[in-house]
Amino acid sequence: MPALLRLLQLNNAQLVGRLTRDPELRFTTSGLPVCRFDLAVNRRYKDKTGEWKDDTSFIPVVVWREAGQRCGEKLKKGNPVYVEGRLKSKSWETKDGQKRSGLEIEALRVQFLERAEGTPGEPAPASDEAPADAAMGDAPVTTEDVPF
Repeated sequence: MPALLRLLQLNNAQLVGRLTRDPELRFTTSGLPVCRFDLAVNRRYKDKTGEWKDDTSFIPVVVWREAGQRCGEKLKKGNPVYVEGRLKSKSWETKDGQKRSGLEIEALRVQFLERAEGTPGEPAPASDEAPADAAMGDAPVTTEDVPF
């Protein structure tokens, strides 16, 4: 039974996609870097007629601390990345007072899949990886740290 309980707590996400816009780098009031970007992730499948179709999902991603700063400084719209992280729910209120909720990926690792110079087809060197798990440490990020 304990193994089943651990399995129920599994929360991992692995995505490969392209940034739909330039990343947004901000800093919390305590100076903690946080970067947000949206990732377009494609899924190709055959429909009932045998015709190939593309389905694109747009996934919000948040990256904290040094990894977030590196993503904010190095990434641009259209860059391909590999993101490893966990699914996290968030709630907010719009300017007109409506309550909203959604899901985002809290990145634990971001690997740049294209050289900084934009050479397509060549994988980025190992140094172009933002390992957020090492940068995040064990300290939790609280809602007071969120700048938006």
